[in-house]
Amino acid sequence: MGRGSSGRDARPPTAFRQRLDRLVREAVKFGAVGAAGLLVNLAVFNLVRAATDLQVVRASVIATVVAIAFNYVGFRYFTYRDRDRGRRTREMTLFLLFSAVGLVIENGILYVATYGLGLDSPLQNNVFKFLGIGIATLFRFWSYRTWVFRALPAPEEPVTEPRATGAETVPAPDASRTPQRVRG
Repeated sequence: MGRGSSGRDARPPTAFRQRLDRLVREAVKFGAVGAAGLLVNLAVFNLVRAATDLQVVRASVIATVVAIAFNYVGFRYFTYRDRDRGRRTREMTLFLLFSAVGLVIENGILYVATYGLGLDSPLQNNVFKFLGIGIATLFRFWSYRTWVFRALPAPEEPVTEPRATGAETVPAPDASRTPQRVRG
């Protein structure tokens, strides 16, 4: 008795388990938006390279900026939709700042491979662009979740105080009203 269908104890999850589950869900959502952003980034990069005579890193910067705009919408309205929406100016400023750092990481790797190592074929450009995106993504995940899309504080548990008459005070359903007395 007291066991779930899996045969394990049906105990509530620990605080650690709950945090881990939330982190995994967040990482999956971040990955889904990031995967779509990766496709946008690589598609724009290859389109600009094919349609123009721009140098590799310049084409990559354009593609990265397009992907940053795409990703912001995905992160704000999908991955981090439950996060603090209070200070949008601060959020956008930090998002653009950390995105710019990610842009430098991503395109710095491509720059070193192309101009430092002489690896300049279309396949090599895409491989090093992909590698740069991957490394920059680790930085972006950490910075966005830590500084940009901050978690709201956990709701406080209602405080009940017994009275001398044997009744206790409980919060009313509407927080703008005063607590109701419950006779017990």
